[in-house]
Amino acid sequence: MEGDSTTNLLINFLQEELALSPAAISVARKHSETSCGPLPMVLWKLGMISLHQLQQIFDWLGY
Repeated sequence: MEGDSTTNLLINFLQEELALSPAAISVARKHSETSCGPLPMVLWKLGMISLHQLQQIFDWLGY
């Protein structure tokens, strides 16, 4: 499934390029599922990434 592949690539990017821990990503994913928000926005709202890092993610995603 394309969405799962993109999600896995995003998680890899978050861990490798932004040095986010698997635990932080897991918490954000749970919040993302319950709030129906995109993972990058949830990470930012929870204070796990900076605005600059959010822009890096959007650039990586091609937004």
